[in-house]
Amino acid sequence: MTITVFIRYQLDPYKRDGFEAYARNWLSIIPKCGGEVVGYWMPHEGTDNIAYGLISFPSLAAYEAYRARLKVDGEGAANFATAQKERFIVCEERAFLRQVI
Repeated sequence: MTITVFIRYQLDPYKRDGFEAYARNWLSIIPKCGGEVVGYWMPHEGTDNIAYGLISFPSLAAYEAYRARLKVDGEGAANFATAQKERFIVCEERAFLRQVI
């Protein structure tokens, strides 16, 4: 069963460019560490401080292995450090979903 991690980000609306660069970095880091990027979405119209990211895994165990690899990956650690330093993410929420088929 495929598991998709649905991440909801609350952004500082004045630092959206920083988040967009952060999200673009994940597009190459995540597959290298074992995840399948479904996509990242930025605000366009309406609410200006909410963004989303979706990443799929074959199982919850695969997600756990991915998280372990991500923590020791140099590019991943640097991307997390940038987010902490620049503070463009105010809040992050995760939900683990399975597709109804």
